[in-house]
Amino acid sequence: MAEVKKIMVAVDDSEYSHYALQWALSNLHLYGSDVSLVVFHAQPLAVFNGAATMGVTSPELIETIVNQQRQVSEAILARAKEMCAQKNVIVETVSEIGDPKDAICDAIEKLQIDLLIIGSHGYGMIKRAFLGSVSNYCVHYAKCPVLVTKKPS
Repeated sequence: MAEVKKIMVAVDDSEYSHYALQWALSNLHLYGSDVSLVVFHAQPLAVFNGAATMGVTSPELIETIVNQQRQVSEAILARAKEMCAQKNVIVETVSEIGDPKDAICDAIEKLQIDLLIIGSHGYGMIKRAFLGSVSNYCVHYAKCPVLVTKKPS
């Protein structure tokens, strides 16, 4: 079995990703004292629907949306840092813009991650078919082992 030196937890603003981070923090000791932790958040791409904006999207509107997404990402990562600090765990936080599935898998390669921990929203088959599943995608396409946590009901 390959040695785990760098673990990444992918988070969003859901209770499921916060549970994944809590799980990681509670079980980090299983991977040794020299393991490093990265908390990752993917900022979704802003979609500007031509019909909604009558074909025109002002630069000010784009800037406002991008700034709002950045602020949301910073707040999510600040909460994650606070959770880590409560457990005396030093963490690196990373945020990238893009589709979460692709951004997570790209970050795994870029940051040379040994293990991804990600929460499952627990969608049923029909909802998953329409919405897609980030965790399922990562299980199949990430270039490292993936541990999917499921929050107890």
